[in-house]
Amino acid sequence: MKNMQGGVGKSTVAVNLAYTLAGMGARVGIFDADVYGPSLPTMVSPENRLLEMNPETRTILPTEYLGVKLVSFGFAGQGRAIMRGPMVSGVINQLLTTAEWGELDYLVVDMPPGTGDIQLTLCQVAPLTAAVIVTTPQKLAFIDVAKGVRMFSKLKVPCIAVVENMCYFDADGKRYYPFGEGSGSQACFNSGSYHSVVQQFGIPHLFDLPIRPTLSASGDSGTPEVVADPQGEVAKTFQNLGVCVVQQCAKIRQQDIFPFFQFPQQYPYDKSIKAIKVKLPDADEEFLLHPATVRRNDRSAQSVDEWTGEQKIQYGDIPEDIEPEEIRPMGNYAVSITWPDGFSQIAPYDQLETLERLVDIPRPTPVDANAS
Repeated sequence: MKNMQGGVGKSTVAVNLAYTLAGMGARVGIFDADVYGPSLPTMVSPENRLLEMNPETRTILPTEYLGVKLVSFGFAGQGRAIMRGPMVSGVINQLLTTAEWGELDYLVVDMPPGTGDIQLTLCQVAPLTAAVIVTTPQKLAFIDVAKGVRMFSKLKVPCIAVVENMCYFDADGKRYYPFGEGSGSQACFNSGSYHSVVQQFGIPHLFDLPIRPTLSASGDSGTPEVVADPQGEVAKTFQNLGVCVVQQCAKIRQQDIFPFFQFPQQYPYDKSIKAIKVKLPDADEEFLLHPATVRRNDRSAQSVDEWTGEQKIQYGDIPEDIEPEEIRPMGNYAVSITWPDGFSQIAPYDQLETLERLVDIPRPTPVDANAS
């Protein structure tokens, strides 16, 4: 569970998602990785509020609430920490790796905001299956979403969903959108953050949450909203998110992480014909894309003005003979392409499918070694 800025409701989403998964019958744990401001002790009410150590194995015994195992620096009796980055990374490493988690189906990691030592430590120590990005629907917040997706891309952790918190509120029998109608996933497909997320990163799973006093109050009371009101609107949204997480994690675990495309080889660029090879998984068809075409159709903020939609990169800015240096999958939604000028492009699979294809490419004539 990740966001790039504080105060967007990341911990609320993490805790409610965890208890949703538990309600679906899964064995779940929550790891609160925010040493500077742990939220877990406030949001849940375990009977034992202190972590204990097994004297024989010297391992940490997680506390537990309603069947979900919990580990947080806030349960270590220290409260909020004041320490430098390297010390924090050591604490995180110890809490995560020495805890007796037992057999879990899902460990929900509530990560702190930013892209520093803690995030790198977590991704290096724990084999994270997937990431859920939490944000708010303002345009400015989309910049933070992009940072989060790119960070996980570099760490080879696929992003499977985005949760937009505080999208709307209901009053006087009406629904109000403080950040504009169309910012939420259900309001309008072709506007707001949904359009930006799908267009740039190809992450089709977007969930929106309302501004609701009960959601905040339940967190402060120590009882997650999905437990306090399991039939409510918020709980239904988390149920949908939980189903998404279960399905996407199952695909990743089965190594079936390319629902749209498969690449014929680990490095799908054929230098002999200067083309990128793409193969649809449910067909024998293999098609080719010109590298320059892929680069010119980049939809990131570097190439397209995210406020006006104006194309910033011009056709002539990209040389016709440009070749990718590296192409690697980004989970189940895109590939990451590194170009010679250092530019890192995220190309969603569904966008690649719409690009102009190369046809009738002449194959180089093989050289006969026996020819005189």
